[in-house]
Amino acid sequence: QVQLVESGGGLVQAGGSLRLSCAASVRTVGSYTGGWFRQAPGKEREFVAAITTNWSGDNTYYADSVKGRFTISTDNAKNTVDLQMNNLKPEDTAVYFCAAAQWVVINHAPRNYDYWGQGTQVTVSS
Repeated sequence: QVQLVESGGGLVQAGGSLRLSCAASVRTVGSYTGGWFRQAPGKEREFVAAITTNWSGDNTYYADSVKGRFTISTDNAKNTVDLQMNNLKPEDTAVYFCAAAQWVVINHAPRNYDYWGQGTQVTVSS
């Protein structure tokens, strides 16, 4: 069983930056997908970004709403999946969840991920 723990959320002004980190309890071997989702009050959980790893290398995917502002990456030494968020906007306010799957996820719907963190709050003030 993989446990995921997020950190790095908080309150920031519009235009500011935050870095989220997701630590996994076990080290991954072989194909792997690490993703970030968010859920605002009254809204469905939505895909933000993902990174897939397999024998051919890493690939990254982003929601249109965050392209050019957010960057997802892995830190193999720390066994984390990180999300660097720049130029934050009030509409980025949500609880951010990290998720993982032990294969390469193509369709980044929440149902295709096996493991979830508890979530971390990100609030962007205008």
